[in-house]
Amino acid sequence: QVQLVESGGGSVQAGGSLSLSCAASGLTFSRHAMAWFRQVPGKEREFAARIGGGGVSTDYSDSVKGRFVISRDNAKNMVYLQMNSLKPEDTAVYYCAADRYYWGVRTAAHADYWGQGTQVTVSS
Repeated sequence: QVQLVESGGGSVQAGGSLSLSCAASGLTFSRHAMAWFRQVPGKEREFAARIGGGGVSTDYSDSVKGRFVISRDNAKNMVYLQMNSLKPEDTAVYYCAADRYYWGVRTAAHADYWGQGTQVTVSS
């Protein structure tokens, strides 16, 4: 059974930083691309960042590019999202996702597996 468990969410003031973690189990981690999505009430789940199985290929949405950094540790089955220069509009529930294909994890509709989410709140 595949499990993705996010942690590290919380509240921070604008301009601050937070680091999210996602622990994966039940899958061959290095063979799965990983991604972070976010969602606010009433809106669709939005792509934020993705990383290939080998940790070399990365991709970011325009809204987080230059501020967020995605990384992974295949020895620990972990993926991370370092969020810097946070803005109030970054407030959302952040979800970890996994897919066998790098292209698949770019879209919420295609991702194979999801975590339960962790809340990030940025105050002005």
